[in-house]
Order: sequence, then C-alpha cells, then structure tokens
Amino acid sequence: MATTYSTEANGPLNTIPATNAEGSVVGGRMRRFRASITLASQAAADVIVLAEIPAGSVFAYGVLNTDTSLGSSTVAIGHSSDADIYRSAATFTATNTPTMFGRALGMAEGALSAATQVNVTIAAATMPASGSLVIDLYFSNG
Repeated sequence: MATTYSTEANGPLNTIPATNAEGSVVGGRMRRFRASITLASQAAADVIVLAEIPAGSVFAYGVLNTDTSLGSSTVAIGHSSDADIYRSAATFTATNTPTMFGRALGMAEGALSAATQVNVTIAAATMPASGSLVIDLYFSNG
C-alpha cells in the first residue's frame, strides 16, 4: 500500500513513482565531462565535439560559462540522433556566469545504449573572434 501525504494546497501525494528509475540514475555516480572551446569565428552550422559519453550513462544537466558574449550566434547541444536534445538552439550572452541547462526530453532519454558523441552545433551567426566557452556535461552512470 502506498504511503500518501497531504498538503493544504495540493491534496494527497502518492510517493511511489509510476516507473522505477534506472540503476544509473538511482545510486549512480555523477561524472563531469568538460569541453573548453577557444572562440575563433566558428561559422554557423559548424559542429564541435564536446565529449564521448560511455554507454549506460544518463544525462542529468549541463553548465555553460563564457568570458565573451556569444552575441547573436546560437548554440544547441545534443548528439547525432537529436542535435538539440540537451539544449535547444539559443543565444548565450551572460559572461562569467555559470548557467545550467537541460531539456526534459534529454533527461527522459534514458541510458545511452552505446558510447555517444555529444556535440555543440552553432546556428544563426558566426561565433565571436576571441574568448573562451566552457561547457560541462553531467551524466550519471551505475
């Protein structure tokens, strides 16, 4: 029998998840994959490899940080099956401000069935001529 809790605003809450989480999520080890990109006027439609993620890993979140505004260029983060599964193409103008990202779709993707190359795809405009962009990817694995 499920235990329920009641709150004034929301009523009863069922504490048993509809499906059990994978072992790589519950009790899995969090691993960070860091990519440091030197900005050098990379063109729109360029694809930059960020990391090779091992099979069995599950996406948790990512962090963007740059010392130079990316201006009107947009970046999407994903893999060959879905170029923006982890971050939809968007501008990033906050400098020296680590900013988390993560799409629900990427988090719900489940464990990777094979080692997977994660990429950033540049869209809309050329990247700045100089500066640094750091992208940390966090994946759990059992």
